[in-house]
Amino acid sequence: MANGATWSHQRHVVAPAFMADKLKGRVGHMVECTRQTVRALREAVARGGNEVEMGAHMTRLAGDVIARTEFDTSYETGKRIFHLIEELQRLTARSSRYLWVPGSQYFPSKYRREMKRLNGELEQVLKESIQRNREIADEGRTPSPEACGRGLLGMLLAEMEKKENAFGHGELGYDAQTIIDECKTFFFAGHETSALLLTWAIMLLATHPEWQDKARAEVAQVSGDAPPAADHLPKLTVLQMVINETLRLYPPATLLPRMAFEDITLGGELRVPRGASVWIPLLAIHHDKAVWGTDAHEFRPDRFAPGRARPGAGRFLPFAAGPRNCVGQAYAMVEAKVVLAMLLASFRFGISDEYRHAPVNVLTLRPRHGVPVRLLPLR
Repeated sequence: MANGATWSHQRHVVAPAFMADKLKGRVGHMVECTRQTVRALREAVARGGNEVEMGAHMTRLAGDVIARTEFDTSYETGKRIFHLIEELQRLTARSSRYLWVPGSQYFPSKYRREMKRLNGELEQVLKESIQRNREIADEGRTPSPEACGRGLLGMLLAEMEKKENAFGHGELGYDAQTIIDECKTFFFAGHETSALLLTWAIMLLATHPEWQDKARAEVAQVSGDAPPAADHLPKLTVLQMVINETLRLYPPATLLPRMAFEDITLGGELRVPRGASVWIPLLAIHHDKAVWGTDAHEFRPDRFAPGRARPGAGRFLPFAAGPRNCVGQAYAMVEAKVVLAMLLASFRFGISDEYRHAPVNVLTLRPRHGVPVRLLPLR
């Protein structure tokens, strides 16, 4: 885990990719990706399949969005990367049962051997992608995000180009490895967790038609018949409430890992030694009746109504908190609003009789049997 000046520099390089002015320029890509998903869903309904499992569609959509906006490619081009990451996540989840066994990271196992092989393949694919982007950028020879691409990958490549211009041009080395590591992190964070947020939100709206109607009416009032524009998004307050309550009930990441970089005492009595890992149980905090009331397990978006008092700090942590909070949280919220607004404008959805509510915690919180819904096209 990076710390000190190394972490500060990495954060400084990555953060501009997710600033408000940059996010406005990504809304058009998000709209286009969602439009393709809406088209695919309409085609599925037209073929007589009005019941659709939304998880698979949201997974593809979230992958398409991050591939286009941050890595200057398409979902089809990046599907090998997504497949490798999904396989790595599956194996990591299976091996996580030994997480609490001291020294388990040193145990030889078929899972670890396969993970090592997949990770090597993933890094090679990413290295090839980075090299292709560098060759394209070399035509301009300008170390700027515009030359290397406007998304996250472009900014990382621009930073590497600056260093090479300052200290000498060399082969792909440490800087490239840092970029590869950042790409793996953001492919996962921007793909899996966004897909799950959208999937759970659809499930909750499908099972709470009164909130679905409220959110749809708001979208119609704010955007009319047009797709949502960047300046529409802050006005979608009902949709924001729905998204926040979805994140409270079903945070994509249920545990928040932290490491002590120095000896520390919490609450005057709990000593945490340097190097110790601390896991914050987000799911338990978000469902704590002492914080949220006796209806803590119920879907009540009005908890997040404008002007309503919020629980104190540390009670709602879908994107963590403090200096190491999720750098992409604004990106995730913009994406969720764009996608849900367009789906609400295009369909009425109800939960299928085949739906079985079975959240399963495998690093992320997933619906074990998917989320099948009945779709009724509106326009």
